[in-house]
Amino acid sequence: MQLEIMPRKKRLPAGRAPLLLLLCQLVRALDVPLDSKLLEDLVQPPTITQQSPKDYIIDPRENIVIQCEAKGKPPPSFSWTRNGTHFDIEKDPLVTMKPGSGTLTINIMSEGKAETYEGVYQCTARNERGAAISNNIVVRPSRSPLWTKEKLEPITLRNGQSLILPCRPPLGLPPPIIFWMDNSFQRLPQSERVSQGLNGDLYFSNVLPEDTREDYICYARFNHTQTIQQKQPISVKVISAKSNRERPPTFLTPEGNASHKEELRGNVLSLECIAEGLPTPIIYWIKEDGTLPINRTFYKNFKKTLQIIQVSEADSGNYQCIAKNPLGAIYHTISVTVKAAPYWIMAPQNLVLSPGEDGRLICRANGNPKPRISWLSNGVPIEIAPDDPSRNIDGDTIIFSNVQERSSAVYQCNASNEYGYLLANAFVNVLAEPPRILTSANTLYQVITDRPALLDCAFFGSPLPTVEWFKGAKGSALREDIYVLHENGTLEIPVAQKDSTGTYTCVARNKLGMAKNEVQLEIKDATRIIKQPEYAVVQRGGTVSFECKVKHDHTLIPTITWLKDSGELPNDGRFTVDKDHLVVADVWDDDGGTYTCVANTTLDNVSASAVLSVVAPTPTPAPTYDVPNPPFDLELTDQLDKSVQLSWTPGNDNNSPITKFIIEYEDAMHESGLWHHQTEVSGMQTTAQLKLSPYVNYSFRVMAVNSLGRSLPSEASEQYLTKAAEPDTNPTAVEGLGSEPDNLVITWKPLNGFESNGPGLQYKVSWRQKDGDDEWTSVVVANVSKYIVSGTPTFVPYLIKVQALNDVGFAPEPAVVMGHSGEDLPMVAPGNVRVNVVNSTLAEVHWDPVPLKSIRGHLQGYRIYYWKAQSSSKRNRRHIEKKILTFQGSKTHGMLPGLEPFSHYTLNVRVVNGKGEGPASPDRVFNTPEGVPSAPSSLKIVNPTLDSLTLEWDPPSRPNGILTEYTLKYQPINSTHELGPLVDLKIPANKTRWTLKNLNFSTRYKFYFYAQTAAGSGSQITEEAVTNVDEAGIPPPDVGAGKAMASRQVDIATQGWFIGLMCAVALLILILLIVCFIRRNKGGKYPVKEKEDAHADPEIQPMKEDDGTFGEYSDAEDHKPLKKGSRTPSDRTVKKEDSDDSLVDYGEGVNGQFNEDGSFIGQYSGKKEKEPAEGNESSEAPSPVNAMNSFV
Repeated sequence: MQLEIMPRKKRLPAGRAPLLLLLCQLVRALDVPLDSKLLEDLVQPPTITQQSPKDYIIDPRENIVIQCEAKGKPPPSFSWTRNGTHFDIEKDPLVTMKPGSGTLTINIMSEGKAETYEGVYQCTARNERGAAISNNIVVRPSRSPLWTKEKLEPITLRNGQSLILPCRPPLGLPPPIIFWMDNSFQRLPQSERVSQGLNGDLYFSNVLPEDTREDYICYARFNHTQTIQQKQPISVKVISAKSNRERPPTFLTPEGNASHKEELRGNVLSLECIAEGLPTPIIYWIKEDGTLPINRTFYKNFKKTLQIIQVSEADSGNYQCIAKNPLGAIYHTISVTVKAAPYWIMAPQNLVLSPGEDGRLICRANGNPKPRISWLSNGVPIEIAPDDPSRNIDGDTIIFSNVQERSSAVYQCNASNEYGYLLANAFVNVLAEPPRILTSANTLYQVITDRPALLDCAFFGSPLPTVEWFKGAKGSALREDIYVLHENGTLEIPVAQKDSTGTYTCVARNKLGMAKNEVQLEIKDATRIIKQPEYAVVQRGGTVSFECKVKHDHTLIPTITWLKDSGELPNDGRFTVDKDHLVVADVWDDDGGTYTCVANTTLDNVSASAVLSVVAPTPTPAPTYDVPNPPFDLELTDQLDKSVQLSWTPGNDNNSPITKFIIEYEDAMHESGLWHHQTEVSGMQTTAQLKLSPYVNYSFRVMAVNSLGRSLPSEASEQYLTKAAEPDTNPTAVEGLGSEPDNLVITWKPLNGFESNGPGLQYKVSWRQKDGDDEWTSVVVANVSKYIVSGTPTFVPYLIKVQALNDVGFAPEPAVVMGHSGEDLPMVAPGNVRVNVVNSTLAEVHWDPVPLKSIRGHLQGYRIYYWKAQSSSKRNRRHIEKKILTFQGSKTHGMLPGLEPFSHYTLNVRVVNGKGEGPASPDRVFNTPEGVPSAPSSLKIVNPTLDSLTLEWDPPSRPNGILTEYTLKYQPINSTHELGPLVDLKIPANKTRWTLKNLNFSTRYKFYFYAQTAAGSGSQITEEAVTNVDEAGIPPPDVGAGKAMASRQVDIATQGWFIGLMCAVALLILILLIVCFIRRNKGGKYPVKEKEDAHADPEIQPMKEDDGTFGEYSDAEDHKPLKKGSRTPSDRTVKKEDSDDSLVDYGEGVNGQFNEDGSFIGQYSGKKEKEPAEGNESSEAPSPVNAMNSFV
């Protein structure tokens, strides 16, 4: 026999009765409901309720939390094994177990490594009735390794060839997500021609010239640790070919004509085919021995990937991908085999038996291959578990016969194969309990007549009780020929009638006792529509009205809803709804359709529909449209204390139907001359029942509204004075807040004149301490909004109520609100303040909360004051700057960001309430570790010679630690702006001056200089300088030519070729002078434009045809181009910001010119040669070539 716990029910909607009846017949709850107060004394073996996943990948930067929660009666105790042996938690100071739980927390953030705790964990929950065990939880830290360093050669290929860019990401845990981007972190576009494979490689079916780029970068995102690793950029250059020979497809992946794929049941099956060819091939998929499942098949990656979700054994078979282009087609067959880890067919269920009864536990699972079933008892293999004579094992079933209380235990069923395992706990609980009724007493059920009624009787008992139902005080047991008695105790009345109303009694019996419970049943009349809306035809611009009158049970309140074409009515002011009518004014063609009236109550609903047809209006002379004339002939009837009926006669609607009437009122007693909105009614009505307030001298007026606007107000009605009465309402917004530690300020929002309901409005203010036994203290005050109670204890909760009264009487009993007397400053400082330094700029502070009574107010939070220790000289100059961080609420820890590395800090903590801060905790000091330094404060280049430069610098303004050394890197810049080889030099930390020797003469160098601490390298400062020119005045050779060329000293004036060149130049100049002299003597004009055209220098034109800009260079360190002014000025001091250079500025002056061999020429600047050479800081003699250019 299995003990049953019946589900609890509340009020039962009759419309859901058949569904709930079916559920009641099928659902059998086997667990003992420990949360019920009726069953608090019942024992139950442990049940695991929450545990960490089997494959538990943790973040090595955070504490490890391994969950294990269980319930039982008595509450279970917990123990753990690690790698199959007992895990002694008490011996490891980093491991703690949550009280009342088995959840472990391993504090690796303070010390320790996650790898130390890698292993297989299993939790056991045990009480006197048995032991339940968790799954084997394999704990592994996530890993996001870096890419191995590799040298990637540039790839050059012809237009139309295929290409595979390998990614080969590092093996992480869990595996990373792969994507390709460029240097700007923009995803590379993909298409049928270019796509990423499942392995992360980037496939090109054929390349195009636009594929040329130097920044194909593969990224691996490790989601578990929120890190992204980057592969070295791959450079691809596509050379345009004169003719691209088209070719049929071939597969890039997979290889060959056939392959095999194995997948597990329930996973996503992903099959991939990527082909190359020209034109780009198209991929198609078929299943050779069947069709692809319609609702589970998806195509990804431009149909190159076939995905089948929730794959099962039926999806095994041969899948064929076909790649086609106009030149041919190829085929690849993928043989798919679907294996299966174990899955449940019937998991064992908890079994509750009474002494002497029989039962069985069944554990059935399937898989591919077929899983092996093994049993455990209280976590021990059943072969070596203590013998139980009532137990007999038959494969996947345990049969129990004549059980006794000692037979209670927790059994584990393990189903496993090579792909995984399933573990289920199921207890056998032997109990002897008399019946108990769990349904609430006197539950009220309401059912519509002629509908089924279901009366609940949830019960519990061991052995299983029998249940009987009785009607009335002395009725006999109800028979099943009229009623239906369900196994779960529910009584069903198939067709409830009015005479079914009454009291029903449920009685549950077993051999240990009896229990009963009474419920009430009420039968309600069905809701009916007695006047249904009717079919209507209306002219465009006309008005139509649909009527819907409802009859319902007098105890139920219906709501009427109108629908148009099964949807909501348009949000349009032309549609108005009153109690029984829907009116549509100014009808449009779109208003035609089906209108439905729906009447809903809490128990049933009915509806009725009618069709509206809109036709064209009959042609008539154009009418004159205007707002309505004002209503007239206002009359007050049925004059009662709190209501009156107002009637009127509408004025002319001026050819636009009246859609509504607006009624306003004036109170001549309180606000004479001021009109207020009273209500609005449909344009079809000419009367309105108006609700009135006591002690108001009313008069009314009415305005009519149509589509053009509202009419003028009617004449005012006669006045009507209502009788005075006690107030209907009490003041709102009642609050109690102290302004001083010894008072309580009670405030409220007073009633207005209408709400007073009579003369003599006052307020009765009452208060008493919430936690005391004192009686209410009351005082009556005038029509004010505040009262102050003095002499109260500090911050004590008070109960407060404010009641309105007038000369007639009191308002209803007011609601009680809670307030507090005034706050005072907290008395106690937070204790046990601890500081955990996270890194060089971040620290975590923990503290113990202060006792609530010592706060003496509303806890606002905790405030941390912290400051950096200053040197004695700095303390004399300025006040120590303290920083403040406030943490809201009851937090007991917080983070201090923005700390300075390698610094000595002091802090204290204070509690804050609404009054202010409490005393400070004792100061706690802590030191931040070293960080990387800032850039050196300055860098100067002094004493330049032919082959040496001297560098002077100031240390970093923020060393952030102890400087270990300086690093100086420098490289030459040749005349074509290319960077030469980089030299790396280490300099002791105690140096502030260094001389570089054996440099090339008249050569520009770029320097990169930074400091280092034990934490790493700091920011760099960059600078440029030039060695002096040699004595002969010869421009330096190309730096790229090497040191040997730079060191050759040649006197160009003694070279024969130079002497010949100078003679030719002199002859050319003489000829030009003679020509100019002859033309001048002829009196000819020489226009400036003609001169410019005749002597246009082609080198004045932009150097680049595409954008007209001078070429720039950049380096990998700072990407900053050269700029005029980078030469060392007279004081040889260079500022850091001067390194942000622009090469085009070198075009000014003699020093800013290039020759064709790489030296400067003036024409590149776009300026005339005869302009003065500005900014020439060099004392060098101008070269002959420059002199010639200036002359010409």
